[in-house]
Amino acid sequence: MDRFTRIYSIVLGLIAIGLMGLWLKSAWQPEVWQLDEILVEDSMLSSYPYQFRVRAFEDGVATISTPRSFDIPAIRFLEIIHPNLANRAQDDPKMIAAQQELINHQKRAQGLILAQPQVERVDWQLDTQWLADHGVQIGGR
Repeated sequence: MDRFTRIYSIVLGLIAIGLMGLWLKSAWQPEVWQLDEILVEDSMLSSYPYQFRVRAFEDGVATISTPRSFDIPAIRFLEIIHPNLANRAQDDPKMIAAQQELINHQKRAQGLILAQPQVERVDWQLDTQWLADHGVQIGGR
């Protein structure tokens, strides 16, 4: 191998190692895993059709996934996890009960995470992947 090829190979190898190191650093989140385990182990949350997950933790703020937002109304999500609610009005008693059940589960997830001493606040992040997997188009997608 000539000198140029050897130096070129070494530089490429160092770049690859550096990129792998950055990827490992960003993927290594033991605090997120620890907080997420609290949600996974809760019997009330684990029995619900949607699994709330801790997506990030930084500076005392835990970010938890949610299947609803101002852009995606709860009724759309509820029709997916409870097909028997499809085509029901928003004020139907069964729909209202399902909405309250969602609220209770979301509050439970928030309460469990806020009870941890390192957590000061909870933010919510729309779970676009879960929605896409269930046929819900988000925005211009």
